[in-house]
Amino acid sequence: MTSKTLAHTTFACLALTGILLAAQPLRAGQLPDAVKQAGVLHLSVNATYPPIEYKDTQTGKLVGLDIDLGEALAKSLGLRIEWTEVAFAQLMPSLQTGRTDFILSGLSDLPARHDAMDFIDYLKSGAQFYTLAKNSFSVPEDLCGKRVGTIRSTSFPDQIRKWSAEHCEAQGKPAIEVVGGENTPDVRTQLKQDRIDAAVQGSENIPFMMSQEEGVFKPVGLAFTVLYQGIAFRKSDTEFREAVTDALQALIKDGTYQKTLDTWHLSNNAVSGILINGEARR
Repeated sequence: MTSKTLAHTTFACLALTGILLAAQPLRAGQLPDAVKQAGVLHLSVNATYPPIEYKDTQTGKLVGLDIDLGEALAKSLGLRIEWTEVAFAQLMPSLQTGRTDFILSGLSDLPARHDAMDFIDYLKSGAQFYTLAKNSFSVPEDLCGKRVGTIRSTSFPDQIRKWSAEHCEAQGKPAIEVVGGENTPDVRTQLKQDRIDAAVQGSENIPFMMSQEEGVFKPVGLAFTVLYQGIAFRKSDTEFREAVTDALQALIKDGTYQKTLDTWHLSNNAVSGILINGEARR
């Protein structure tokens, strides 16, 4: 091989290497030093929201969409996860105090939360009424003046009141009485005991709930809001958020994301592309 040929070959190899490196998102380099050195993601989860996250009654293990998606993201980043169960009301404080690296636990991306957090939106959602199958309510307007339960620490109470103001009070009908509950099982128990007339839950939760207790519940109308669930990050963790965004994009591209949603019967809740704080990624 002549020196000229060798030089051309060397240059071509270097150029190809550069192209390959440029094509690979340097996700590991964007991780916080503490996470990268430990090789561990510390994530808090409120495991009371099937099929998003809950505990398998037979094994006691954490299961659900967020658990599977989190494990896939961690694998893509070369990390493992240590999950910690907390109450829903403690999810956001655990992020701000550094006890959790990011939130992947059915958290809604709401504009009011953008001052403190940034979101990678990964699931379409919406508030939806449901009741016991034996009840006569067939349309949401039937619930005007009735007791409607929901988780008090979520955005659902305000969304119910807003809907009631527009569709009940504005039409001369009595307002819905919002009754707060601790979590999803608590609200369902109140409904079964007739302490409330109906309830509100995320549209992604109701089909699974109905499949687990056939003939017990029924939806009342369609979802009356449109929102997204997102992976929440501290505002200062921009590079970390971008690393996880790249990892999620890779899972969407290779089909892992859709397969995971299909497993949990959430195919219709898939996002068509990456959204950051409700807007297309720039």
